[in-house]
Amino acid sequence: MLGRSGKWVPATSTDMTRPRRTPIFDRKNLRATWVVHKGLKVCIVFEGRDGAGKGGTIKALTERVSPRVFRVVALLSPTEREKSQMYVQRYVPHLPAAGEIVIFDRSWYNRAGIERVMGFCSDNEVRWFLQTLPQFEFAMVKSGIILLKYWLEVSPEEQERRLRSRIHDGRKLWKLSPMDIKSFDRWDDYTEARDDMFQISDTEWAPWFVARSEDKKRVRLNVISHIIERVPYERLPEDDVKIELPQRKIGRYTPKDLPLKYIPQRF
Repeated sequence: MLGRSGKWVPATSTDMTRPRRTPIFDRKNLRATWVVHKGLKVCIVFEGRDGAGKGGTIKALTERVSPRVFRVVALLSPTEREKSQMYVQRYVPHLPAAGEIVIFDRSWYNRAGIERVMGFCSDNEVRWFLQTLPQFEFAMVKSGIILLKYWLEVSPEEQERRLRSRIHDGRKLWKLSPMDIKSFDRWDDYTEARDDMFQISDTEWAPWFVARSEDKKRVRLNVISHIIERVPYERLPEDDVKIELPQRKIGRYTPKDLPLKYIPQRF
């Protein structure tokens, strides 16, 4: 970017966020309007190691949007009943219907990642899952779902820095789960599991998109920009309509002086 002196200087994270934030987020809302108008079905999967920035990216993606269009799915550990089901069964009811954008904060890929690494399933269960996975996602795409899969890639040094910051910051401590601690020293196991997953599930109809996540602000903008590019869009006539508020008439009714309890104004 050009500095005040006219010389070229490297762009900082703040430089990238401020000037481009409004156009990108406006385009995001236009895509959401188009999804509703055309009855599109969009499914976005976010995967990555602990501390890779999935939560922050999802929060940025769902900022200032209609909750009737955008829906985030972050399932808890499976119940005993769900454990007895076909593995992907508990995810299927959450897939998008017409006019919906569903975002999975971790997904059926738990089986290929954390469940495999932490020993929550057998090797045979992992092999069967990976073997049937491409057909499952092919069926999703053939049904009309736009499936976007993102892997947020973070270095071991940056991951450690982020996890340690959670320990010493009470505002972030809730992000640190016992599972994060247990899996911290299994970097290579996760790398091997990730590579096996990519090798099988990076298909023509449902490819993986890898986003470098060393800088949280940059990765959020990069992912949102990529999603905007991947969702088909045509400009609607309503996009140019200007909304004006009608003139209000106040004073025809005098409010009652009721003994209501107001919270203290401490701020």
